Amino acid sequence: MRKVKHVSLWSGRPFYPPDPMTTVPQRIARAEARLLGPGGPFELEEIEVLGEWVRVFKNRPRSLRELVQGSLRAAHAEYLVFSDGTTDRRYTFGEHARLVASVAAALRDVYGVKKSDRVAILAANCPEWIVTFWATVSLGAVAVGLNGWWTGDEIAYGVGHCEPKVLVADRKRLARLEGRELGVPTVVIEEGFAALTTHAPGTPLPSDPIGEDDPAIILYTSGTTGRPKGVVHTHRNVCVLTGVSFFSGARTAMLEPPAPSSDGSAPPSPCVLVTSPLFHVSGLHCAAVTCLAGMTKSVWIEGRFDPDVALRLIEREKVTAWGFTATVLHRLLHHPRIGDFDLSSFRVIGGGGSPIPPALQEEARRRIPGARATLGLGYGLTEGSAFTCLNSVEELATYPTSAGRPVPVVDLAIQDPDGRILPNGDEGEVCVRGPLVMLEYFRDPEATRESIRPGRWLRTGDIGTFDGTRLWLATRKRDLILRGGENVYPVEIEHRLEEHPGVAEAAVIGVDHEELGQEVKAIVVPRAGITLSPAALSEWVAQTLAYYKVPSHWEVRTSALPRNATGKVLKHVLSEGAASTFIDE
Repeated sequence: MRKVKHVSLWSGRPFYPPDPMTTVPQRIARAEARLLGPGGPFELEEIEVLGEWVRVFKNRPRSLRELVQGSLRAAHAEYLVFSDGTTDRRYTFGEHARLVASVAAALRDVYGVKKSDRVAILAANCPEWIVTFWATVSLGAVAVGLNGWWTGDEIAYGVGHCEPKVLVADRKRLARLEGRELGVPTVVIEEGFAALTTHAPGTPLPSDPIGEDDPAIILYTSGTTGRPKGVVHTHRNVCVLTGVSFFSGARTAMLEPPAPSSDGSAPPSPCVLVTSPLFHVSGLHCAAVTCLAGMTKSVWIEGRFDPDVALRLIEREKVTAWGFTATVLHRLLHHPRIGDFDLSSFRVIGGGGSPIPPALQEEARRRIPGARATLGLGYGLTEGSAFTCLNSVEELATYPTSAGRPVPVVDLAIQDPDGRILPNGDEGEVCVRGPLVMLEYFRDPEATRESIRPGRWLRTGDIGTFDGTRLWLATRKRDLILRGGENVYPVEIEHRLEEHPGVAEAAVIGVDHEELGQEVKAIVVPRAGITLSPAALSEWVAQTLAYYKVPSHWEVRTSALPRNATGKVLKHVLSEGAASTFIDE
């Protein structure tokens, strides 16, 4: 029998401890108490999961298939709008559910897919990607999101690693294989997917039992170092994540209700712009899944991100929310015609994936006034199902360089190399636990043991401090620069450089030095029409940072920094001179 122990917001050890800083509004604590306390819409309970007691939302779906079934309550409302700026494809929740049921039947009947089998998806963001995903998880099978930016060699590795029953892929990515055979039945989206959608018209969704801790998804780590690993997420992981998203949205709505329109008209219906890839938690978990769970319209750009297309879609579809990375936010805010578009529908914007410099945060508030009060940033990792901490609303304005507070279902601790929890304020590795922690790395027990410590504490690989309330990140362990016995954190220097009015983006790495061990090198991309000198940049950094943090080596380049699909700079490409293997299409 499952053991259940009720826990309220303020009983036992509070997971939002009293904040010693009086600048955090008391009304935030009151709002959270109403949402999370007994009888609240996000009431918490404590249950045993995989041998450990964790906090979960009491009122939660038990499987991803339940979300598809629930979406039929909004059968006639729009779920998906895919547009390349010229042509649109639109699907209601009801149309989507019918397609999902037919494709699920085809996967089962034609390809023999059953519970726990893998179905791999390799494609650009498209409706077929999303329908295949929901069909797979509705069967109790495991949807594998292969990285759409991979080269042919990486694609072959990923397919060989996950051994799917069937691969659903588009022509462009299959062409990268250059005729190489994968040995897996393949549905080419442009040629064979329509047959899946008409395989069983009118069939109901599958009904086989699905457990909360059954595997549902495999997503591959970005692979910036070594071979990518397959992160296994369960139905519980993703369903709890939707609860975190809804909790955050409800809190924002309570604290910053939409202002009435000047003409007395009703505010626009919720509508989310999506610019993240579906093979990443930002596009899949935080957009495709969360929008279906919330019966919210989502607008997707087909093809590469184009700020002109994005701005036109925001205006036309009356987009109210957007989750961004630093890269796409920068490109949209610096579009020369941004002032020509009506962005008044925007209510909530938030980002993550890589640090968002405070200077860019300020620019977003200035350019998108309707979302000024709701700008939020998230910190997390794929192994933690996207969300670990959130920093939003008034707190972000007060603490712009903090990663935020742990979300309600997450325990956070700073640990030393032996796994001992360090006192508040001490620096060490950020570790988290709770129902968002992945099940495992697929077929890699050694890597799983290395990443998940006893008690199911997940090692993030990030260095930081925790003051009992907020997390402050220093850097990734592998990015730390050791200069003459001093720890130098690249992100601190990068933020300073990106505050310079002539700098578009910057990255900081360590270079070998015989005496000091390492010295600091900065790679800087100037804004269009700006000329930057190393001397002037050195002086700029020295105004606010210690002498040993001022770069000794400079590289000014005109091309954009190499990044992966989540916006993270590929520092191994910069430091080792390796070529970026990611194909941005």
